[in-house]
Amino acid sequence: MISPAPDPSPAAVTESRATWLNRVRLSLRQAAQRHSRVLQGRVTEDNVQHATVKDRVNALSALEARLANPVLRIAVFGLVSRGKSAVINALLGESVLPTGPLHGVTRWPRSVMWHPAIDPVHDADELPQIELIDTPGLDEVDGQARSDIAQEVAYQADLILFVVAGDITRTEYAALAELQTARKPLLLVFNKIDLYPDTDRAAIYDALARLWKSSGDRQPNVALSVDDIVMVAAAPAPLQVRIEWPDGTITHEWETPPPQLDDLKQALLTIARQDGTALIALNALREADSLETEIARRAIALHDQDAEDLIWKFAKYKSLAVALNPIAVLDLLGGFMADLLMIRALAKLYGLPVTQHEARKLWIAIAKGSGVLLLSELGTGLLLGGGKTAAVAWSAIDGVSGFTALLGAMAAQAGAAGYGTYAVGKAAQVYLERGCTWGPEGVKAVMKDILSQIDTDSTVARLRREIEAELAAAARQS
Repeated sequence: MISPAPDPSPAAVTESRATWLNRVRLSLRQAAQRHSRVLQGRVTEDNVQHATVKDRVNALSALEARLANPVLRIAVFGLVSRGKSAVINALLGESVLPTGPLHGVTRWPRSVMWHPAIDPVHDADELPQIELIDTPGLDEVDGQARSDIAQEVAYQADLILFVVAGDITRTEYAALAELQTARKPLLLVFNKIDLYPDTDRAAIYDALARLWKSSGDRQPNVALSVDDIVMVAAAPAPLQVRIEWPDGTITHEWETPPPQLDDLKQALLTIARQDGTALIALNALREADSLETEIARRAIALHDQDAEDLIWKFAKYKSLAVALNPIAVLDLLGGFMADLLMIRALAKLYGLPVTQHEARKLWIAIAKGSGVLLLSELGTGLLLGGGKTAAVAWSAIDGVSGFTALLGAMAAQAGAAGYGTYAVGKAAQVYLERGCTWGPEGVKAVMKDILSQIDTDSTVARLRREIEAELAAAARQS
C-alpha cells in the first residue's frame, strides 16, 4: 500500500516542480530549434522523409508547449465488464461515462478531467491537473485494432490503472504483461469487492504468481511490475432493505450503497502529490527521446548522399595531406584533427549535437571499437611514415630509385589514411544517430539528472530502476 511521505512545504514543492519542468521545456525547445534550422532552406528530392522529419520536429514543439500547462494522465485499462468506466465515474462523483451490462460499452478512448476535493491540510497548488482516460475493453472482437489503441494510450499515459474483478484470467495476465512494456507505474484495481469479500491483496499476488508459473516463464512476472493493489467497489450491487413502518407494515426496497473508493483516491492523490511532476517530466522526455531518435535516423537517411560526398572529400584531403607530409608524427596528428573536423561537419550537416569534447570521445571510442582496421591504420602510419621519411633522404642520394621508394611509401600511407577516415566517417553516422540526445541539455541527460533526484522509496522507484537500466544500455551503445 502506498503510504504518504512527509510533506515538504508548498513553496519547496512548487519550486522543485517549476525547476524540473523548465529544464524539460528548455531541452525540448533546443532540440526542436536545432532540427528546424537544418530543415530551413534545404532542398531534397525525398519529400516523404523531409515531411516526416518536419512532422516530428513539430511534435517536439507541441510537446514543449503542452508542458506549459502540465497534466498528469491516468489511463484506465481492463477487460470488458470489469467496471473501468464505473471506477472513473465514482472518482468523478457523477455518471459522466456510459456504463451498462452490454459487452464493450466503451468503444473508443475518452478522457475527462478530475478535480478531486483537497483536504484542508494540503494546498491545491501541490497537485498537477489530472486527466482520466477510459479505454475500450482489451478483449473486444476487433482485438488487434483495440490492442494498438491501448498501446498508444499506454505510451502517452503517465500512470496506468488496470481494473480486474473476480479471478484474474490468462487473457488479463497477458494484457498486463503487454502493458508493462510501456514502462509506466501500474496500479491493479480490484473492483466489485462487495461481490468478492474474501479476496485480499495477498490472494491477488498469489494468483499472479500462479499464472506466471503456469505460463512456463514464457511471459514476464507481472507481479514485479504491479506497484500497488487497491480494493474498490465502484458501483456496489443494490441491497434489499427491510423497512418497518409506524403502522406495523413491513416492506422491502432495494438501495444502492455508496462507492467504496477511499483507498484508490488516497493512492492517486499521494502519487500525484509526491511524484506527479516527475512522472510528467519523465514521460515527456521519453516521448521526446523517441521523437528525436527518429529525427536523427531520418536526417541521416535524408542527407545520405551529401554525407557520403563529405566523407569522401575528407578521405581524399587526408590522403593527399598524409602523402605529401614527410614527417610521420605530423601524419598521425594531422589525420586525427582531420577526423575530428569531419565528425563536426557531419554533425552540422545532420543538425545533431556534438561538442569538441564529445568528438574526441567519439574518435577514441571508434578507434577502440573498430579493432584491427583503425589500429592497423595507426601502426601503418608509424611504419610507412618512417619509411617515407627515409625515402626522402634516400632520394636525395640515389636519385631515381630513391624517388620510386618515396612514391611507394606515399601511396601506401595515403591509401591507409583515406580508408581509415572513411571508416571513421561511417561509424560517426551511427554515433550521431544514437548519441543525439546526450548533449549537455539533451533529453537523456536531463532524464538521468531528474532520476537521480527522485526518492528511492517513492511510487516511481521501480520506474526509476528500469529507465536507469535503459539509459545505461543506451550510453554503452553510444
